[in-house]
Amino acid sequence: MLAAAQLLAEETAEAANHLPVPPEVVGIGAFGALLMLLAVTYAFRSVGTRH
Repeated sequence: MLAAAQLLAEETAEAANHLPVPPEVVGIGAFGALLMLLAVTYAFRSVGTRH
């Protein structure tokens, strides 16, 4: 029983380590998404002072 659970865990761990793109692309994409969120936040910086 324990050996079967260990075998299943090893097979799952091997399958979970594959990315569809290189890690650099994931990092650049996340950085770009955060920059876009920063731009949206910056665009609404003076909305409260207009009213």
